[in-house]
Amino acid sequence: MVNFLLEQLKKDEDIASLKSLISSNPDARELKRALAVLMVMEGHPYRIISQTLCVSEFFIGHWKKAFKAEGIQRLKLGYQGKKRYLAPNQLAETIEWLKNKEYWHLDDLINYLDLEHDVIYKSKQSYYDLFSSARISWKKSVKINPRFDEELVKKKTIEINNFLARNSSEIETGKMI
Repeated sequence: MVNFLLEQLKKDEDIASLKSLISSNPDARELKRALAVLMVMEGHPYRIISQTLCVSEFFIGHWKKAFKAEGIQRLKLGYQGKKRYLAPNQLAETIEWLKNKEYWHLDDLINYLDLEHDVIYKSKQSYYDLFSSARISWKKSVKINPRFDEELVKKKTIEINNFLARNSSEIETGKMI
């Protein structure tokens, strides 16, 4: 009787841990594993579980056995993604460095990361992503942004207004666009 109560208590704990994993909105693969094991523990036949979850009966048996042997952690994915080369503080420092530069060039960024953080990416896309994070277009390198030079903006505005005034009659008649 005592063994039966202990087994029932263990089963209830297992079901609670499975429901907790399911409600934590895991990856779809983890979800299928947890649902398969939960449905087996609730007494559903393998055939019904297989049809419901679109998995094989072997899949169900495999994950039930893994859960019994190693617990809830075994149902979770082992792969946690690729680690970044730059630590978060180094990333923030690099973005700040990019924002403080007057003009940008890919080679400058490559050299900076190599010298300051000892990081060399295999793909140029990683460098482009850094430019993007700093909200900088890497496609055009301009020494000084003309929008930030008020004198140039005023000069260009006057030039445009003079052009429009000189050609207003032709623009209104449609001869000039």
